[in-house]
Amino acid sequence: MAEILLSLTIIGVVAAITLPSLTGNINERTWNTQRKALYARFSQAISLMPALNGYGTLTEGDSSTSAVDTAAETFITAGLSKVLKMTNICDSEHLSDCGLPDKITPHTGSVITPFPADFGALNSTMLNASYTSFSYSMLNTKAAAFETQNGESVAVYYNPNCVSELSPSVWWDPIQNRVCANFIYDLNGKKGPNTYGKDIGFITVLYSVDSVVVAPLVHSRNATAAPLVASGSSSLTASKSCTQLDANYRLPTKEEAGAMFVNQNLIGSINEDHYWTSSLSLSNNESRGWAQSLWTGARLMLDRTQTKQVRCVKRD
Repeated sequence: MAEILLSLTIIGVVAAITLPSLTGNINERTWNTQRKALYARFSQAISLMPALNGYGTLTEGDSSTSAVDTAAETFITAGLSKVLKMTNICDSEHLSDCGLPDKITPHTGSVITPFPADFGALNSTMLNASYTSFSYSMLNTKAAAFETQNGESVAVYYNPNCVSELSPSVWWDPIQNRVCANFIYDLNGKKGPNTYGKDIGFITVLYSVDSVVVAPLVHSRNATAAPLVASGSSSLTASKSCTQLDANYRLPTKEEAGAMFVNQNLIGSINEDHYWTSSLSLSNNESRGWAQSLWTGARLMLDRTQTKQVRCVKRD
């Protein structure tokens, strides 16, 4: 009997140690599968929409009130719901009725609460920004939300005045007016852990026509700052900085870096500096690299030998 009790005690201790790890691994695999499926459905749905701008109405309030609008809600009801199956739609005053949590946890830093109810709460630099060669402003459109048939909860932040991509020969580009829609999704509603990189993530859609849909998983910290290429080299030095940090990560495209700018509060621990992307363009017959400012929203075409920050991403 003593031997049996000892064996049961050992089994119980081992189970207590290993069960949380096993449960965590199962959750990670489930979330990865859900993220892939959700991204595929969103990509297909967006491709079926002829244009992403112009939905809803905007009325600018006076100095004591915020903008009153129907933009995000109309984008869902008149546009997205026609190409994506959903079971429930909620306005900005009732986001929680679509299963969105009151609090979300970024990679690092303080918990975000309450859940961002408009574009300004998501990222205030989306509303007003200036750089040497541009200034930008937009009305603070309210969020809306919906639930999918698969049980995901999705908040929608919409810019009805978004535009298409600039000519690649233009050396600077404010990302704000290229962002048409940004989605914050929760794969399992209020169940938890409500943490970015686990059950919480984002999908960003850029350009009003020929839209690009991105959903990068962003690393929790910067890689080593590096030039895009070393002087006299054609290899992507900044890309190597990503693989040295984690073999599963890579440099973001300029669209993925734009999504990082929009969702920087969700990611957390972002420096106010320019970050390299893997996107290249020709300027005066010379190959240049695109870098994204996560401070102003400007993306710039730069000499690739300049040293800039590196934040790496992966796709599931």
